Amino acid sequence: MAQNEVYLGNPNLKKANIAQDFTKDQIAEYIKCSEDPVYFIKNYVRIVSLDKGLIPFDMYHFQEEMVEKFHENRFNIAKLPRQSGKSTIVTSYLLWYVLFNPEVNVAILANKAATSREMLQRLQKSYEHLPKWLQQGIIQWNRGSLELENGSKIMAASTSSSAVRGMSFNVIFLDEFAFVPNHIADEFFSSVYPTISSGKSTKVIIISTPHGMNMFYKLWHDSERGKNEYVNTEVHWSEIPGRDDKWKAQTIANTSEQQFKVEFECEFLGSVDTLISPSKLKIMTYDDPVKRNAGLDIFENPIQGHQYVMACDVARGVSNDYSAFVVVDTTTLPYKMVAKYKNNTIKPILFPNIIVQTARHYNGAFVLVEVNDVGGQVADIIHFDLEYDNLLMAAMRGRAGQIVGQGFSGNKTQMGVKMSTAVKKVGCSNLKALIEEDKLLITDYDIIAELTTFIEKGQSFQAEEGCNDDLAMCLVIFAWLSLQNYFREMNDNDVRQRIYDDQRENIEQDMAPFGFIDDGLSDNTFKDAQGDIWHTDEYGDRAYMWEYR
Repeated sequence: MAQNEVYLGNPNLKKANIAQDFTKDQIAEYIKCSEDPVYFIKNYVRIVSLDKGLIPFDMYHFQEEMVEKFHENRFNIAKLPRQSGKSTIVTSYLLWYVLFNPEVNVAILANKAATSREMLQRLQKSYEHLPKWLQQGIIQWNRGSLELENGSKIMAASTSSSAVRGMSFNVIFLDEFAFVPNHIADEFFSSVYPTISSGKSTKVIIISTPHGMNMFYKLWHDSERGKNEYVNTEVHWSEIPGRDDKWKAQTIANTSEQQFKVEFECEFLGSVDTLISPSKLKIMTYDDPVKRNAGLDIFENPIQGHQYVMACDVARGVSNDYSAFVVVDTTTLPYKMVAKYKNNTIKPILFPNIIVQTARHYNGAFVLVEVNDVGGQVADIIHFDLEYDNLLMAAMRGRAGQIVGQGFSGNKTQMGVKMSTAVKKVGCSNLKALIEEDKLLITDYDIIAELTTFIEKGQSFQAEEGCNDDLAMCLVIFAWLSLQNYFREMNDNDVRQRIYDDQRENIEQDMAPFGFIDDGLSDNTFKDAQGDIWHTDEYGDRAYMWEYR
């Protein structure tokens, strides 16, 4: 190829608007490649191997199946172990897509912009080593974007709401989506969904290794339940050649069993050192709310005669900090979360109206507000301006700390509870007991997701970096409240005693096989080493009560 026919002096790239002469064989091959992406990738795509350098892409069987699913379905989600070639297979398919589909836009998005650009560079490397007769002429070629003379474009960016706002795409590829923070993932889907739904052939491809119970987990779980349009693909580590039991044992020895379960078994385990045990988090399931409106999710409408409690956490209404509350049915054990609210745009001056409206809807629910920072302002508006009667107050009582009640008076009374070290410690401890002992039922995705990243830090618990714990803190407030005497009085239910009784019953059941048995053949008296005579008292068919006479 002449120098004036190459792009920017690169002999591997064809300049735009250069005529191409095809042989009959090349025309036949071109048509075959355009109709079959698997054939194109297997025969013409070259990739960089760490061990062997530039080599033909010898696809595994599961990779061929994935490409066929990408080709045949609009929405795809795949859960794959680490180092399984998941990014390579998608970029190879995207290369085919822009070559043989004119005027299409493709977005490669990852949790970091550098990662997405690195994937684009892999695609570009494969493009450079295509035969010239398969190439489209280059209009633009840089680290962040690629434009071909057939009008097709690829851009690489980080996964964010601003990445694709105002733009239309035919294919959106989300790489390692499980590692995108929840608030960013939520904002992304709320902004990008109109773009996705506007076209009849728009494709979304989501690929990731699991990383806790987050938006990726929700999309995956919903696809399994048939709640969305995503076609799911799961690849086990043993499907990758060279990985056997010996490799597994070696990998676990060099890392850890927990790490192996997450990165290679692809289990949706939460973070390490979570307040709630991973074994419990794994089996917690969520349901869709029956009603949803502006941050308020209702899972069960109020039932006449039932009693409800609201625990509220107040934010300033900026950035990633959310104002939140949970509504819990406390009529009987187990308690049940029936509604929740979470919003990071609501201003503190407007939040009280939503709290009171919801509380009145739930039979005049008792409301407990965390009054640190701007929470005090919210509680004051509820009490003085909106004149809501069932606002719970707390008074300082020396060593007893904060005591909850209604209608306290005095200098040491506040319209809610201050989140102190002691309150948080007690609340976290009881929340763990309530959830793990099935005394508090939670079926909300957002709450479960927060609990999977609510981890131990120092002497306390808080959200993992990049995550939120606003709803989790509402539950901590509720758990602390449930141990208060006033709560037991208004519910006629001592949750601490119930948990203790259940635990004692479980211990007794576990020990039952080792009870004392009397076969009826032995005498009812015996002499000990000191010469004292002991008699057994009979209680029906049991003889385990001993009395010295």
